[in-house]
Amino acid sequence: MNFYLTNRMFQVRESGDASEIYKISARVPQGSVLGPILYTVYTADLPQTAQVMNATFADDTALLASSTDPQTASSILQDSLNKVGNWLQKWRIKASASKSTHITFTLRKGNRPPVQLENNTLPQSDSVKYLGIHLDRRLTRKKHIKMKRDETNIRFRTMYWLMTRNSKLSVDNKLLIYKMILKPVWTYGIQLWGSACSSNLTNIQRLQNGILRTLSNAPWFLTNSEIHEALEIKTVKEEIQQSSTNYNKRLDNHPNDLAAELIKISYNKRLKCHDQTLQSRW
Repeated sequence: MNFYLTNRMFQVRESGDASEIYKISARVPQGSVLGPILYTVYTADLPQTAQVMNATFADDTALLASSTDPQTASSILQDSLNKVGNWLQKWRIKASASKSTHITFTLRKGNRPPVQLENNTLPQSDSVKYLGIHLDRRLTRKKHIKMKRDETNIRFRTMYWLMTRNSKLSVDNKLLIYKMILKPVWTYGIQLWGSACSSNLTNIQRLQNGILRTLSNAPWFLTNSEIHEALEIKTVKEEIQQSSTNYNKRLDNHPNDLAAELIKISYNKRLKCHDQTLQSRW
């Protein structure tokens, strides 16, 4: 245990050249099982205020302030960031403003008043990536769906030689590759982006249509619905419906009361002004 926390060294290597070896005076090994737990314990007293929601997962932290008035939302958020800044200085944690993002979720045009963390203005953006989910300004999920569609398509191209008619793999094996390697790429976070409009969901459906048609070597006269039925693959909307149903069932019986309450909250479809800052890798 002592070796895990002390007497650790690091070296930077770039294009075959290596720096000198330096001693690590703080921090735990990246990728270790114990690391996130120790970080959570160390940051357990992160300042919280009644008007700001703190969302943390390992070293990814998000602060969310909500108000119908843009100036008020930024003011509330800035007050919370000031307290976080003092806390960071107290515990000698260095925040990276350049890796943080200030985003406003609203239907209104124009940027909101800027906010600062330790006298550094946080860059504003129309979209942000948090825990693998791309959140756009209007919460349309359009960018996330596009990114996942492109990522799935790129991965499909790398293994295209396995999925074509010339491949010696059986259709069952090709389908297994799709289910195990390709499909998980676009289904990640489906409970969140599944509420997107039909025109955005169609982008994913077209991609799946093309992949299934390729791996099954289906003739041109077969419809996409017939191919899905023959291969026993759900459409994107059917996948969303099943995932949403299963998710609600898990929440309904969740041991955490806060999680169980999520399915009882009714949300207004219209966006107010939500100012959010996302801080990663403190």
